Amino acid sequence: MVLSMKSTAVSALAVLLSTASAQFVPAPTDLTSTKGFLDLSVRYKEVPEGICELTPGVKSYSGYVDIEEEQHIFWWFFESRNQDPHDAPLTVWINGGPGSSSMIGLFQELGPCGVDSNGEVYYNPYAWNNASNMLFIDHPAQVGFSYSVPVSAYESSSGDIVQLPNATCPDYAVDCGTYSYPNASDTANTTANAAPSMWRTLQGFMGAFPQYSRNEFNFATESYGGHYGPVFNEYIETQNALIKKGELPGAHHIKLQTVLIGNGWYDPLVQYQAYYNFTVFPGNTYDYSPFNQSIQDMMYNSLYGPGNCYDMTVDCYTTGLNDICSAADNFCYLEVEAVLDNIPDRDEYDVRELQPDPFPYEFFVDYLNTPKVQQAIGAYVNYSESSSTVSTAFVTSGDDDRESGTIEDVRKLVEQGVYVVQYAGDADYNCNWLGGQVVSELVEAPGFGTAGYTNITTPDGIVHGQVKQSGNFAFVRVYQSGHEVPFYQPVVALEMFERAIRGKDVADGKHSVWHGYKSVGTPESTYREGNATVQLEVMDPLATYNTTTNAPNPSNSTSTKRSLEGVRSKRSKKLFKPDPATQEARRKFIRTGSGGRA
Repeated sequence: MVLSMKSTAVSALAVLLSTASAQFVPAPTDLTSTKGFLDLSVRYKEVPEGICELTPGVKSYSGYVDIEEEQHIFWWFFESRNQDPHDAPLTVWINGGPGSSSMIGLFQELGPCGVDSNGEVYYNPYAWNNASNMLFIDHPAQVGFSYSVPVSAYESSSGDIVQLPNATCPDYAVDCGTYSYPNASDTANTTANAAPSMWRTLQGFMGAFPQYSRNEFNFATESYGGHYGPVFNEYIETQNALIKKGELPGAHHIKLQTVLIGNGWYDPLVQYQAYYNFTVFPGNTYDYSPFNQSIQDMMYNSLYGPGNCYDMTVDCYTTGLNDICSAADNFCYLEVEAVLDNIPDRDEYDVRELQPDPFPYEFFVDYLNTPKVQQAIGAYVNYSESSSTVSTAFVTSGDDDRESGTIEDVRKLVEQGVYVVQYAGDADYNCNWLGGQVVSELVEAPGFGTAGYTNITTPDGIVHGQVKQSGNFAFVRVYQSGHEVPFYQPVVALEMFERAIRGKDVADGKHSVWHGYKSVGTPESTYREGNATVQLEVMDPLATYNTTTNAPNPSNSTSTKRSLEGVRSKRSKKLFKPDPATQEARRKFIRTGSGGRA
């Protein structure tokens, strides 16, 4: 499956099908070693100005928390731009997948910078560290720059990491470099067993950086983060209870304040059905119907026919067996979800675009694999957007087809006084807003059922979406936005974030959510964009996105320098139509090796 971004699947595939020069990463010798809470080892360095943050005087640090002997979690921290960083709130961001790197969120969405087609860093005026200290974490181990054991190796044609005897690239190998040894026992394979490693990572960082540590912090995520966010944070709350009892000596109480989840994957039984809802009935708000009647009938049967996706997922929920859940997820992905990819060749993350979709921009991947940057951040391994080891581990356990208590855990967080915001770009098919809306209702937050949808007011005077909110629980629909909302609608994304961490309502940021606040408006969000921004031709790989027109900029006006006032860039998908054998290999890779919901 896929979440803030099966996009990573195609990017990873592009890497597998291409050749690259050998690049072995020398182990850093200039990291500072210290201890975090729980006596965890933390190694870090200050990142030179200009590697990402371009604001003079705003510091950033990167490094590793050694949570286990062979689990080393990479993080990258940025001070707040507009506040004293020693007083500013702390926000943690992770991407989903499972297996997707949080550098996606940093460089494509809400971090201080992006990377243009020339490989140069540009300033993001809508970065979330405008309002908060930001900590981006590559989680779990073997994702992004995180690693278990760094080894000299190459990627085979089947996507396997093949270890080499030394740091020399033989003539039979391509993509030689330094990789994390792909041992599934040195990472997580379910949401539940990934939660402790996230908690330990936070314990390590907060102990090592007391000047940035907070008793309360904010947590933001997307895509598979619909699993991660609720389950991880409910685990943190259970650990806090043990700390209060004195049962976890050396641990730090880290109370959650706010949780934001973008286009989340929560409940497969709901959200697999939402693929049919989004494409067939009642359909999407872009007035785009991707399938003829025959394909609609096929999709309906694959979903609801006896023994098919719906029944298989119910069986997974009933038995909880790994084999049954894994088989159900594979079937539902190939026969229901991937129909959009395989028939009309549309991008799951933005139904408006044909594949290959150049948005959001992918140039940061090559940038992070330059020796200059790797030395600057203290990397031990080469960078990849997604870990096939982690993705495969989760697929094998069937985690993607489980609800995993996500809805119950969201409900618990709301009851515990955590401010929860579920937001969704309405052009995303992968974790579409119709399914997210149903999930928001299933949470059954007090008063939510009688709240109404109201417009979100932003400083630019444009209505970018609507929100339905009761107290400390909100569901946000963002117009003209694909899976990665802060890329497509940076103004409303930053406003929503700032209002949430200040405990204000999403609609206009003027009301406290703690005194019986409830949004007033229509029972349903009925706005329809129409098909004016739906693209009927494959775009130029160097196309830039205009956040005012919500469409690609005309090719003759493309700037090589991209600012977020109107542009940004993404995944390098292949421009050829593969033969059937290659197409089947691609499907298999996406299913088992991509890290789906980024």
